Amino acid sequence: MVDAGPERSPDYVPQAPPSYGKPPPGWRRRMYDVIFEADTPAGRRFDILLVGAILLSILIVVLDSVPELEHAWGRVMNALEWGFTLLFTLEYIARLLCVRRPWRYATGFFGVIDLLSVLPTYFSLLVPGSALLLDIRILRLLRVFRIFKLTLYIEEYMRLGEALAASRRKILVFLSVVLMVIVIMGTLMYVIEGPANGFTSIPTAMYWATVTLTTVGYGDIAPKTGAGKAIASFMMLLGWGILAVPTGIVTAEMTVRSRDRNDRRGALRSAARPAAQAPAPARENRNCAACASAGHDADAAYCKDCGSKLSA
Repeated sequence: MVDAGPERSPDYVPQAPPSYGKPPPGWRRRMYDVIFEADTPAGRRFDILLVGAILLSILIVVLDSVPELEHAWGRVMNALEWGFTLLFTLEYIARLLCVRRPWRYATGFFGVIDLLSVLPTYFSLLVPGSALLLDIRILRLLRVFRIFKLTLYIEEYMRLGEALAASRRKILVFLSVVLMVIVIMGTLMYVIEGPANGFTSIPTAMYWATVTLTTVGYGDIAPKTGAGKAIASFMMLLGWGILAVPTGIVTAEMTVRSRDRNDRRGALRSAARPAAQAPAPARENRNCAACASAGHDADAAYCKDCGSKLSA
């Protein structure tokens, strides 16, 4: 008897990229359907439990950084953290075992994230404090998009990523201009204010220029001279304009891509429609023999003024 596989909804869409390779029927296929297919009942339960475990493990890491809680519950939280790490390690190994091309999964986005989510705990045995990097597990929550079928969010995420990738050269040019402004203004402020007013070096002045240009304004360094304050005011106003540039670049790129996408969809819809019936061959405009009226349509059969039948 042929194995029909697990029950799936009518709108089933494979969740794992085809490059991973679906294994042949057997225990690996059953494991694959549970781990990678959120449209199966077992796969959906697995992914929801996985998200719950990720959230709990992140909560443990956050609470463990509070000295009072660490002092009172440190051993318990440490045991829980190791339990979550072993659980995620087994899950990572299972994912490698149940795909036909494990290297594709291991080098893919989710494969790298899954690996990085367990490494800090093991590294903490060698480097104390590195376990705090387990917060990277929050990236695994990106699976929530497919678990709860939020496909529209995935589509919008991909559109934003495409727009950013297409705009990278423009953004790079913009950032290079900003860097030049920071270097020039930082050097100018170092010359005007000098070490006496806190601008002890050009890098320090560049730090001030970065903070001012981005309108953050920590206030740990501030100009004291009139010229310095004038430059600071100019940079603050410049910062407001600069902040809008990358937004405009990405928005324009997203608009262009959205228009191109709509044009392609319109072309596909037009191609899918049945070809329109060919129009009848055009005839010359004729005059009415009864009233001598002119200007009739090429396919008119009667006079538009008197109603008499037009000659062929």
